[in-house]
Amino acid sequence: MRTKLKNNENVVLLIRPHWLTLVLPSLYVIVAAILGALIGSYGYFIPLALMCYLWYKIVQRNNNLWAVTNLRVIDEDGVFSHNSKESPLDKINNVTYSQSIWGRIFGFGDVQIQTAAEVGSTSYHTIEKPKELKDTITQMQEEYKKSQIMSQALELANAISSGTKSQSKKDVSAEIEKLFELKQKGILTEEEFTSGKKKILGEAD
Repeated sequence: MRTKLKNNENVVLLIRPHWLTLVLPSLYVIVAAILGALIGSYGYFIPLALMCYLWYKIVQRNNNLWAVTNLRVIDEDGVFSHNSKESPLDKINNVTYSQSIWGRIFGFGDVQIQTAAEVGSTSYHTIEKPKELKDTITQMQEEYKKSQIMSQALELANAISSGTKSQSKKDVSAEIEKLFELKQKGILTEEEFTSGKKKILGEAD
């Protein structure tokens, strides 16, 4: 991977196009080799040219990847150039995948990522382990949300007034985390979560 990682960023999963994307170029080389043998001496330039094409496709597949980190999803491609696009985890609205019967047998499929950006959605076709990619993105989103709320809770705990010093920072963080988990499960609404957080911090009337 050529994209530089940020501080405290770790790669969780790397996905590339499925190896089946190399089958057709390989067949071209085999057919060209047969034709070259039939044509004669100069005919061997045909498979040589197609072998260069196969090498190009192999390098292209190796450089075309999707990396899921604890902060974002990185989409890289390019052989002689380097193209990179990223989708922050908190900007991803939905992730879906689909597999045909052959895709389930050979382990490939399509993944669509919908984001809050202007691009809207991006589709990736014939990639390996589509379900694992989708599940990993979802898992990292949940962990990212949890880490964000914990970070916010710790910051708020540090700003608690002297009147609430009897309640430890650890207790405040734990209570807010419990509220957040209830909101994630759909038990509390956003308004109820905000109100409960204010009460814990002693900000409510």
